Amino acid sequence: MKSALTPVADALARILAAAQPITATEQRPIAECLGCALAEDLHAPINVPFEDNCAMDGYAVCTGDLLAAPLAISQRIAAGQAAEPLALGSCARIFTGAPIPPGADAVVMQEQCERQDDHVQFPYGVTPGNNIRRAGSDLKKGERVLACGHLLQPQDLGLLASLGLGRATVVRPLRVAIISTGDELTAPGTPLSSGKIYNSNGPMLCALLTKLGITARHSQLPDNPQALRKGLQEAAATADLVITSGGVSVGEEDHVKQCVADLGELMVWKLALKPGKPLAFGRIAHTPFFGLPGNPVAVFVTFMLFVRPFIKRLQGLREVQPLSLKARANFARPQSNIREEYLRVRLQNDNSITAYPDQNSGVLSSTSWANALARIPPHTQVNKGDTLDTFLFSELLT
Repeated sequence: MKSALTPVADALARILAAAQPITATEQRPIAECLGCALAEDLHAPINVPFEDNCAMDGYAVCTGDLLAAPLAISQRIAAGQAAEPLALGSCARIFTGAPIPPGADAVVMQEQCERQDDHVQFPYGVTPGNNIRRAGSDLKKGERVLACGHLLQPQDLGLLASLGLGRATVVRPLRVAIISTGDELTAPGTPLSSGKIYNSNGPMLCALLTKLGITARHSQLPDNPQALRKGLQEAAATADLVITSGGVSVGEEDHVKQCVADLGELMVWKLALKPGKPLAFGRIAHTPFFGLPGNPVAVFVTFMLFVRPFIKRLQGLREVQPLSLKARANFARPQSNIREEYLRVRLQNDNSITAYPDQNSGVLSSTSWANALARIPPHTQVNKGDTLDTFLFSELLT
């Protein structure tokens, strides 16, 4: 009797419920914090801008002096220089980013002024505060900048640097072990013999984790129960998460699933999903385990649908689901079966999507051609012009 397939939503709920966030923290240089989760609220130690500064090239003035004749230029202030107090009845030549001299209350852009030698004639209607960036107008000292649990992105590291912070307290980065299984696998860069294929899943999984700010340890094991059991035990002893590819289906050489059941617990197996039906999830001792299929497209899809949100939950995030959009299908497909299907598609500028012609789970070139996945619910026929939930790779891969 065939075992029932688990719906995608049910499987994801069970998987996420099993995620125990990492609580260990460490201080790291900000250059090494990309993809890390903040372990505490971050507050601004200084005002940003630190002091009043100039928003554009021009002349700093006291607006009360503008009724007089042309004003003499009493100083020149470039970015990075300190400003002297503005002499009474004068103006200062000033450049973008330079500090506003004490006594000035406005900056007039140079295109609106008439300069003759060392004197400047100003237009009418200049108001106090004109073209001045006030101290603290972006961030005030003591203000919360980023919340605990925030995953640090490149722009965040720039923000921390702008506050003068050289280090941040973050959740310890995850330790992930990737194991490629299969006697048929050959390392890229070596000759290929009959019956062999190149190991594409290992490098792809390592790169997918790198996109999430995680450096993984990768190894390869044969289709041998003893070797698999030993390799899985060793990986689980030092990792926060173990991910395998291949060996979780129903073939005579698929031993990974049974090894995990022997070493720990198998909690999810066989999903109502295309591609990715044989995905497995469980524990090896106390270490979470994902057994991804062997077909490379199924690895790509199941990583984004299940592994990515699980990792985010381990990092302490509550909101782990990717954003989606509604896009118009440029194609038709017959009614699907009980499995939820994810098509490799290309989103166009007119918000329409085109499907890759060959949706076979072994056609990895489709993932390089596509820029999104389109979801087709179970028992659904797609007609040209129908709208489908669409997930951009740019969202799924961050």
